[in-house]
Amino acid sequence: QLQASGGGLVQAGGSLRLSCAASGFTLGDYAIGWFRQAPGKEREGVSCISRSDGSTYYADSVKGRFTISSDNAKNTVYLQMNGLKPEDTAVYYCAVDRTVVFALEPYAYTYWGQGTLVTVSS
Repeated sequence: QLQASGGGLVQAGGSLRLSCAASGFTLGDYAIGWFRQAPGKEREGVSCISRSDGSTYYADSVKGRFTISSDNAKNTVYLQMNGLKPEDTAVYYCAVDRTVVFALEPYAYTYWGQGTLVTVSS
């Protein structure tokens, strides 16, 4: 099970940290991704962690502003979001997959948490 949290309302330029806590399995054995879906738009990949070596990857739209990290002791993955923009407004999801090494494509992931809403006001 994946439990995402940390969403909320923030002004442009502000920061939020999303958390995704895993239970029943070890996150380190999986590729981990953060995704988002804005109203009327398709779900898109934001960031991911490779299950092979822990390398991190980011969508161009968030590079330099967002940071993905994981805490193996807490079995939790985080998404630190700085310099938020109104266009970052979306429901954010975490997902894992044991087959893919890493991917920013939503279809590559099997297990999904519930979303957490991030709203950035201008």
